[in-house]
Amino acid sequence: MNFTKKDIIQAIQQQKENPNLKYRLKERTEEFTRLLFHTLFDSETSVSENFDTLETLFEELVDIACWTPEKPCKKLWKSYLQKLPGILEKLNKDAKAFVENDPAANSIEEVYLSYPGFYAIVIYRLSHELYEVGMPLVPRLMSEYAHRISGADINPGAKIGESFFLDHATGTVIGETTIIKNNVKIYQGVTLGALSVARNLRNIKRHPTVENNVVIYANATILGGKTIIGENSVIGGNTWITNSIPRNSIVSNTNEVKIKTTENV
Repeated sequence: MNFTKKDIIQAIQQQKENPNLKYRLKERTEEFTRLLFHTLFDSETSVSENFDTLETLFEELVDIACWTPEKPCKKLWKSYLQKLPGILEKLNKDAKAFVENDPAANSIEEVYLSYPGFYAIVIYRLSHELYEVGMPLVPRLMSEYAHRISGADINPGAKIGESFFLDHATGTVIGETTIIKNNVKIYQGVTLGALSVARNLRNIKRHPTVENNVVIYANATILGGKTIIGENSVIGGNTWITNSIPRNSIVSNTNEVKIKTTENV
């Protein structure tokens, strides 16, 4: 059966009605995220001037993303502004943690300008506050923007304490109901995930809790909402953990080393 151009256009229009996708929301969210980052950190960017532009962008995001008739999201901007100084205070502690824990970091400026792990933390903290007040879609789009740039996938619903160090960032996944407490260090490729992705677990804690002063090395996988990594523990690289670990533990993957017995092996 050959379709006319009119038939094809009509069929596509019908398909576009469900779901109701407006990619302008994605584009404006990324614009908002970039401008917010520069406003907060770039010494050559005017804070007062950009606040007006940010407010206008935020109102547009509300119009696109908040579908309820009364648009309760319109009240969020002023309360969000109130939280920015506290967010910056936390981020300064994060940046200090990078300088203190990475011998390759030569200055605090280097951390802010070039560390993908720090950028991922910045956008996480900025998106988390919008997630907490129920802003639809925008926090997740902010985190996905940071994911694309940094390689780290941090769900805005995660709860992360102070002085968080995320080294290299690439391949790191931190799930929605993860709890990370203070002074935690995580290296690249770490997954803090769920044991199951069944839809009926949506409102249940599915991801691990990491207590204070824990170090998790590269490519470790820690799964489950009941899994707790006790404080002061060290989790070695390439480990697989689905049960709680007591405080002050060291968990490692034991490697077996064999010596060659012939030169031709």
